[in-house]
Amino acid sequence: MGSPTLSPPAGAAGTTTPTRSSFKRVLTGSMAGAVLEWYDFAIYGILAATVLGPLFFPGDSGVAKLLLALATQGLGFVARPLGGIVFGHLGDKFGRKPMLVATFSMLGVATAAIGLLPTYDQIGIWATVALVVLRMIQGFALGGEFGAAVLLVSEYGEPRKRGFWASWPQAGAPMGTVLATVVVSALGLLLSDDAFDQWGWRVAFLFAIPLLIVGYWVRRGVEESPVFKAAQEQAAKNPAAQERSSILEALSRPRAVLIGLGMRLGENIAFYVYTVFVIAYATTYQDFHRGDVILAVTFASLFQFVGMIGGGAWSDRVGRRIAMLVPATILVVWAPVFFWLVQQQSLSMLWIGVCVGAFFHGMLAGPEAAWITELFPTRYRYAGSSLVFQGSSIIAGAPAPFIAVWLIENHGVGTVIGYLVVTMAITVTALLFSKETKGVDLDEIV
Repeated sequence: MGSPTLSPPAGAAGTTTPTRSSFKRVLTGSMAGAVLEWYDFAIYGILAATVLGPLFFPGDSGVAKLLLALATQGLGFVARPLGGIVFGHLGDKFGRKPMLVATFSMLGVATAAIGLLPTYDQIGIWATVALVVLRMIQGFALGGEFGAAVLLVSEYGEPRKRGFWASWPQAGAPMGTVLATVVVSALGLLLSDDAFDQWGWRVAFLFAIPLLIVGYWVRRGVEESPVFKAAQEQAAKNPAAQERSSILEALSRPRAVLIGLGMRLGENIAFYVYTVFVIAYATTYQDFHRGDVILAVTFASLFQFVGMIGGGAWSDRVGRRIAMLVPATILVVWAPVFFWLVQQQSLSMLWIGVCVGAFFHGMLAGPEAAWITELFPTRYRYAGSSLVFQGSSIIAGAPAPFIAVWLIENHGVGTVIGYLVVTMAITVTALLFSKETKGVDLDEIV
């Protein structure tokens, strides 16, 4: 990765200039949270069908149990915007660091607690209730987690390399997915099927404990953002300005929020179609073996990781708009090609389709962390960023797999292709209406 070159932010007189060691700690702490966030998401998704449905939901229908388990996963999305609102306001008022520690702790404890839950056979409906509550806590914490991680990295790093450094917390998604798959696969190899179903699945959730300990230790030592400190010094000179909610400030100037949501719409839907829906489509409609598809999606996460880091770095050279417009346009074209490749019922074709889609999705998603940060002034940057990140998750990401399944079941695969193309076209339109923000001084955004 190399060592970052740091310079004091403009307007940050009187604040401590961040050192390389402090920046590395910020980056490590932010990455730890991002990896844990997506590790939890992937673990629950992998185990929902095989373990969590039968153990925590009553009834004789296996399909009903699966749907209930997946619905519980969706509850995490419902709680995200609420967490974004609460932690966004608190983060703009009290600082990024306290939210970084609080959200990460809540997330890690809730994830580990799922691994300790009694099952439905042991305590009845209270097991189901407890699982739902823990998923809600996870979603609430995640609503503030990602904003804090991205903002600290963005506000610490020098402007000319902000796209590259901010893409690292973003890249926690594919890293967490790979880690989850490796952990479940290793447990599956080491344990018998009975042992895994009885207690081995718990180990996968309890693996969050060492991640929590290391991440908490790193995050506790993180220094507050110098950009936020400078903004607080300015705000202290005008006490009346501090009384207004940062969420209300962000909503009172909706252009940036709407452009951010529009950009995230196609990007978010593409992610869930290429990583979640493709598993159901390839196994149900194209007769692929589930394990083969999951392996392809997991390997594609590595391509996605490379795309994110590369896309973030490229945006520092050519600008955020161009760096995101190019992969967004390619993804519009790739949608019909992707489904044609999967329909060939060739494993190698499937791998090409998933890996290429994941790579260009990464190229699109990598620069967006810095870009969304640069849309908002410091006094409501946390709130505005959280509204964009988490708002798009519930309106785009959460329903995407269900919408895609409904479309293909009722109207055929062509409508799913249209779904991808239209939503990605909205992303392209939002980018065309946005301003270039590469290298902007975060202190000067008003």
